[in-house]
Amino acid sequence: MLSMSSAAGSTTYPGRGIIVGKSSDGQRAVLAYFIMGRSVNSRNRVFVEDGGGIRTEAFDPSQMVDPSLIIYWPVRQSGDRVIVTNGDQTDTIYDYIRNGASFIKALRTREFEPDAPNYTPRVSAMVTFGDGDFALDMGILRAGDDQGSCCHRVFWEYEKVAPGTGYFLHTYLRDGDPIPSFTGDPEQVSVGDGSAKEIADALWQGLDENNKVSLWVMTRDLATGEADSVIINRNVKEEG
Repeated sequence: MLSMSSAAGSTTYPGRGIIVGKSSDGQRAVLAYFIMGRSVNSRNRVFVEDGGGIRTEAFDPSQMVDPSLIIYWPVRQSGDRVIVTNGDQTDTIYDYIRNGASFIKALRTREFEPDAPNYTPRVSAMVTFGDGDFALDMGILRAGDDQGSCCHRVFWEYEKVAPGTGYFLHTYLRDGDPIPSFTGDPEQVSVGDGSAKEIADALWQGLDENNKVSLWVMTRDLATGEADSVIINRNVKEEG
């Protein structure tokens, strides 16, 4: 089983990736989300903290071409749940959960992104905390054929996650033209006991240098609920 950083760096272009796991000592949940980009528009982004979540915004607004698929909330929290996705389906899940519906029901109203010929999959995860542990839901919405004429929706429910284990779901198998969508089950990865910063630094180092854009990592103590989060952005505004 590869480490989180080795799995994320096993291809030059996994696209957008979600990792959720449990520290090897069993005491903390570990959540991570990263974005990569090949175009100027995709690379012109940063993660910013906002209330109970994070959102993307343009690093240089003058270079923004089309914000429709690249500006969104990757992370939102609702009560004891944390939602992580690669698009505005974050808001769909958030709204459905607040109205008493389910993760799966929310995603049945959505499909892959309309960015032919890639038809980027929508990848999503929801962590539900309770009783000193957490449950994990994950899902992918991907095109069923090269023409994007139908959507395949696949969901996974993890009642519990074993210590030292994480699940890695990403949009693409590798670079290409068009880019091949992720297939199969979420990849199992090993999770250590590092701090949020140590995990973030290792993940960032593992991602392809030319394509990585932004990374968010959060750890949460399962006994106390205390959370620590780190954001790393490739684009950093100079001070002064």
